[in-house]
Formats: sequence, structure tokens, C-alpha cells
Amino acid sequence: MENPAQHTGSLSLLSPGFLTTVQDLGRDHYAHLGLSPSGAADAVSLRLGNLLVGNPPNAPALEMTLTGATIVFNSACPVSLAGSDFGATLDGQAAPRWQTLFVEPGQILRCGHTSSGARCYLCVGGGIQSETILSSSSAHLQVPLGKNRSGPLRLGDVFELSGTGGSDRALTVKPAIIENFFKPGPLRVTEGTQIRLFTATERSLFLSSTYRIKEESNRMGLRLFGPPLNHAIREDMTTEGVSLGAIQVPPSGEPIILFVEHPTTGGYPKIANVISADIHRVGQLQPGNEVRFEFVTLDAAISLLHEREALLKPENCLQPT
Repeated sequence: MENPAQHTGSLSLLSPGFLTTVQDLGRDHYAHLGLSPSGAADAVSLRLGNLLVGNPPNAPALEMTLTGATIVFNSACPVSLAGSDFGATLDGQAAPRWQTLFVEPGQILRCGHTSSGARCYLCVGGGIQSETILSSSSAHLQVPLGKNRSGPLRLGDVFELSGTGGSDRALTVKPAIIENFFKPGPLRVTEGTQIRLFTATERSLFLSSTYRIKEESNRMGLRLFGPPLNHAIREDMTTEGVSLGAIQVPPSGEPIILFVEHPTTGGYPKIANVISADIHRVGQLQPGNEVRFEFVTLDAAISLLHEREALLKPENCLQPT
């Protein structure tokens, strides 16, 4: 981005919404200490939103879930909304997603209930100031970290703006990019480490079934309702490390997609793992949504991740408004 701008001041929460937290791209390299990364549930939307206001991809933003926040800006700054449609308005006028917006002191952003997907991100030029712990500002709802911002935001919370960075350019994410990242279709998965505990019939059932997201789902994992996978029980199965996107099958036979605040170890068989290029789509699933799965090879998963990263380069995904 060009022409860094100065944006001092703050923003205040007049209403926190259902579940609003501070998130960046999370804290990697701490699984050996029992700490999963947390971070944005939909990292692609966060990264695009940050690009629109001239921020680094990892700049902290506000992640809103299902019902959005109401925010008053106490200074002029560029902002963007990225992710699901929360019917946002700025002083009563529609506030479009996927483009740079320039707010003035005293203006109020209201985000309502989602009409598509689960999460929307508010990114602010220069980023918001929030406590950094283990190289990240992300809240972790399962493992409270630090004295501030470790959980859902509350009425009256105030965030200081960094005062540096950002951009005064008006930009829009290319529609074709949004369509590419959020097109419907099955979640692509690679084979899980215990896939051979499942018979050919069970694997076929997994691929042919439509699963529904349960109400009990959260940032730790998405529980699925559908035909149970009655895998072979292994009493001697050793608890082992688990990864983001792993699909484990407990004794009930109903799969669970481990998500950004997942336990770092587990003892249930894993039939598959959502590929990195599709994990942001998991972050936009809400209770009641339906999902299907499709196996791809490891080589294909790596190739698809490279394609995603290429599309996220500013020259490929942005255009002037």
C-alpha cells in the first residue's frame, strides 16, 4: 500500500453483539505446551479486510459472530468489513463489505444479524491496540490469556488506534476473488491418520452423506449431525497430537471438525483433515448449515494452498473503488 496515513484516536463499543473478540492470525508453535493457535476463524476474510485498509495481514481486528457489534468511532480512519453480511449501516446508511470505508469522528457503525455465513471482521487502518501475548493479540476462549481482551468484548470497551499505518486509497476486493474463495461445494479433505480403521463402506458413507452443523459447535470444534460412522473400536489407541481441521470420530460415530481453539491432543480416530485452502470456509459455517466432503491428494492440497496464497496478493485481489 502507498501513502501511509496517521490515524490517532479510538473506537468504543456501544453494544458488543453476540460474540465479538479481538483476533489476528493466531499464535503458532505452542501446541507442545497445550495451546492451540486460536486466531481468526476465517483468516481469508481477515487478510482481505486488512489489505483494504493498508494493514499487514496479521493486524488485529474485531471478529463478530452471528450478531454484530455497534461501534462509535472517536477519530477519522479507514475501515473495512469483510466476511459475512451483517446488514451493517454507518449513520443509518448501508455500509458495504469488501471495500475501504472512511469514517469520521462520532459516526456509528451498527452490525445486525448475519444473513449469510457466521462471521464478519471489522478492520481499522493501522490496526487496533490490544495486549500481545505469545506473539499474538488473539483472544482464546478456552484458555484465558492476560488480563485484558482474553474473552468476548463487553459494553463500553474502548480500543485505542495505533496512530500509524493504514492507507488513504479507496480499494475494493475483486468480485471474482470473493466468488472463488466462498463458492459453494464440498469441503476438500485429505485422508486422516486412522482412516484404515474405517471400512470401505464407512468411507463411502462419509463421502456420500450430507452433515448438518449442530448447535453445540464453537471455535473449539464443529459437531456434525448425520449418518454415524461406526468405526472399529481400538481400546489401545494412543492419544496423539491433533491438527487444525482434523475430523475425528468419537464413539457416537458423529464426526467433529477440530477448529481454531481445538485441544492439542486427542484419542479418537481421525478419518480426514480439512485442507488449509478450505479451512476459512469452516469459519463461516453456522448451526443448521449443511456440509459435504471430498477427498483430495496431499499434492493437490498443497497446490490449492499455493493458488490461494497467489490470489491473496494485493495486485491479484484488489482494485480501485
